[in-house]
Amino acid sequence: MMMDLWKFWGLKMPRIIQYVMFISLFFAGFLALNYYVFFGMYFLLDLPMTNGFYLIMLVAALSYPVSTIFERIMSNNITRVFYTAASTWMGVSFYLLFLLIIYLALSFFVQMPRTTVGILIILLTTLISGYSIYNSYLLKIKEIKIPIKGLHEDLKAVHLSDIHIGSIRNSGYMRRIVNETNKLNPDVVFITGDVVDGSAKLHKHTFKDIDRLNSPIFFVTGNHELYEGIGEVFRVLGGTKLRILRNEVVEFNQIQVVGVEYSFERNHLKNTLKRLEIDKDKPSILLYHLPKGLQESNEAGIDLQLAGHTHNGQMVPFNFLVKLMFPYISGLYEYKGTKLYVSPGTGTWGPPMRLGSNCEITLIKLKADN
Repeated sequence: MMMDLWKFWGLKMPRIIQYVMFISLFFAGFLALNYYVFFGMYFLLDLPMTNGFYLIMLVAALSYPVSTIFERIMSNNITRVFYTAASTWMGVSFYLLFLLIIYLALSFFVQMPRTTVGILIILLTTLISGYSIYNSYLLKIKEIKIPIKGLHEDLKAVHLSDIHIGSIRNSGYMRRIVNETNKLNPDVVFITGDVVDGSAKLHKHTFKDIDRLNSPIFFVTGNHELYEGIGEVFRVLGGTKLRILRNEVVEFNQIQVVGVEYSFERNHLKNTLKRLEIDKDKPSILLYHLPKGLQESNEAGIDLQLAGHTHNGQMVPFNFLVKLMFPYISGLYEYKGTKLYVSPGTGTWGPPMRLGSNCEITLIKLKADN
């Protein structure tokens, strides 16, 4: 009994405390954002700042953190609608903030009628948000060709990443991905993390369509699998066709498939690759969630590294900020013969919106290069 209590206080409480701290910090930041947005719009539209102003602002600021808690505790159709609306508002509020900042900068040089500007900002935000929501539900098929030295015959691989199955995207979206992937008739499917979103409790039936994929599937974890809890993720995905690679090398049809799971440890990829037995004379593909470590992959003899995580910024202008953290933000890169392909993601996180990026299923034609 004492050991169980120790495990609870030593392992469970830190996660609970971290979660509460995250929600609290997020609420503080989101409250500041909402105050600026509502104050700016009320000022432009010349609306009275009565008690109703503060009530609406507070409800808007509380919507996402509160819906997140409800969705984790008692997920149902009502909480999912609430969570989706709150997530969408988060994206809309960012666009309102962005347009208000642009107006503030321009107002130093150009004088414009405030009411006209307020209406224009509302119209632009509505158009941008509407398109972003629509665009996020489109699945783009991107085809690329990559020569692999030592490969004896061509292979077709599908790369998926950052699907984020949860409250907003659930079993229906998983079914769409499986249907589109099967149409491409790949020899193998690679998934580089964040299959789960962490926004709702996991259920096995949500992922049952994975078993309809017509080819072998290799999967490595991403950061959201750790947020959800590896044990819970493996409980749900462990009974599917997914082959979960945990810092190991497996052989598949002429190729060494190297799977390195996500970790918060520094130099995790570098240290893991050093421990693995990778034959540099054989073709090799590395699955790793983060688009980092291309030089280390090259030194380990990797021919192709597949990654995700960045979402290509998901929404302009966040792509500029993401690129500062991850220079390999999206697309194909090369370092001394080792190639890296970074998926912009097959789903979305947070707001169900995409602007300047796409939800992508990547068809990679691996070409024999002897």
